[in-house]
Amino acid sequence: MAKKSVATLQTGSKRLTKAIKMVKSPKSGAYTFVEAIMDPENVNDFLAKK
Repeated sequence: MAKKSVATLQTGSKRLTKAIKMVKSPKSGAYTFVEAIMDPENVNDFLAKK
């Protein structure tokens, strides 16, 4: 599995987390980065998905 990165962001009264993961393309075999900004509770679900 590729490396994972998580950063905590605070905007106003909301707490948000930016998660970045590397995903391997099935066609070319190259790695791409997928970024998402979400609630901290959803980070584990995002990183567990393929």
